[in-house]
Amino acid sequence: MPARARRTESCFEDVMTNGEDMAAIPRAMTIAGSDSGGGAGIQADLKTFAAYGVYGTSAITAVTAQNTREVTDWLAMPEALVAKQIDVVLEDIGADAVKTGMLANAGIIRTVAEKMRAHRVEKLVVDPVMVAKGGHKLLEDDAVSAMIKELLPLALIVTPNLPEAEVLTNRRILTWEDARGAAMQIVEMGARSVVVKGGHFDDAHSATDLYFDGQTYREFTSIRVDTTSTHGTGCTFASAIAAGLAKGMQPGDAIALAKSYVTLAIQHAYPVGGGHGPVHHFYRYYQPTGTKYKPGVRLEAGSQKSGGTGG
Repeated sequence: MPARARRTESCFEDVMTNGEDMAAIPRAMTIAGSDSGGGAGIQADLKTFAAYGVYGTSAITAVTAQNTREVTDWLAMPEALVAKQIDVVLEDIGADAVKTGMLANAGIIRTVAEKMRAHRVEKLVVDPVMVAKGGHKLLEDDAVSAMIKELLPLALIVTPNLPEAEVLTNRRILTWEDARGAAMQIVEMGARSVVVKGGHFDDAHSATDLYFDGQTYREFTSIRVDTTSTHGTGCTFASAIAAGLAKGMQPGDAIALAKSYVTLAIQHAYPVGGGHGPVHHFYRYYQPTGTKYKPGVRLEAGSQKSGGTGG
């Protein structure tokens, strides 16, 4: 195998090996919206799965018209088509873990929940996507109650950012004590665990995510990177967790690795478009060249700050 393919962190060393049994390759499914700009949604999820050495499949819930600057429009898929996508994939290929992202409306949420129960999906990561980075709503107003009632009780891990956690719990989150209370409330809704992403907290140097499994709180902290390349960080984080779970990792370990992966993907991002560009999902395999690209180095002050998982 070429030396470049083997250049990888120790935690990823099983991604590419000689004589790998392809029949045993981990499988993960994303149920989410399509991002025409390629930085978030199913595009980000499938890139993340591939970077982890996980075979990725998808069920598209909505098609969006967006770029790095904004979402201009979106259209939800018919519930029956969403259901059929899930059925045909899981009946044939299967999935060791499933991640949900943009679910658009209450009908699709109920459909997805029904299919997760029917196929007995145990490792479900729910990213409760509600608003795009540019502010465009991606979830209808009446769908939040359906998410709380139907989907959260099926989740192994829920990954809300601070605004999403506020909507789910109907409470303001201004301090870490507030975040702990919100995490406990989400677990009380039926989720087995939750990661409240702290990227929206005002900290110039670091970003901390709070994990709660119903018994113990655990904090995951990374450096905060000054960059505009933050599009799709939330999707990437949740799909990285799902990929780790698909490979047999325990939730806490999967979260820790996902946090590291997203932070490095942000650090190695290169400029795309004129707004919030994507992270570099394949930073371990190739790096672009040019005067504007400085891998692993903070960009000039005045750019958008990101903690890596606040998306």
